[in-house]
Amino acid sequence: MNPEQLRDNIYQLLASQKLAVLSTSDMGRPYASLVAFCFSTDLRIMYFATPRATRKYANLMNQPQVAFLVDSRANQAEDFHRAAAVTVLGRCKEIDEDGKQKAAVPYLERHPYLKEFIDAPTTAYFAVRIEKYIYVSHFQEVFEYKVTDATDTAA
Repeated sequence: MNPEQLRDNIYQLLASQKLAVLSTSDMGRPYASLVAFCFSTDLRIMYFATPRATRKYANLMNQPQVAFLVDSRANQAEDFHRAAAVTVLGRCKEIDEDGKQKAAVPYLERHPYLKEFIDAPTTAYFAVRIEKYIYVSHFQEVFEYKVTDATDTAA
């Protein structure tokens, strides 16, 4: 698969899903959480929110490297041949309260039902600078897309 088609496949998969599994580290042990997300059109940044009084928030404060899993499965036998998944690897940073409202605009466009959640002073909003994507299709075809290789710089 050429890089442009791989990028398009990753983009389409991310656009088709509203939830991802976020993996953090809890003192060396993996910890997974389901989160709503959005992403930049250039595939360089993903955004998500979490209450500050959560294990994932504490984990993120101690170890900012994260992984997301986004997939297209339908829990059917056909998934072994049709489903695709992408692992997204990156480093996150909490956006301060002054920048949160502006940065959350694309998130709220995608998840308007989460406005009250985003507006809560107890909610932290994160930007994840993406390093690379690992895309798997047809159960065993694996492709890697490094963001630094990307030529698309649109925001």
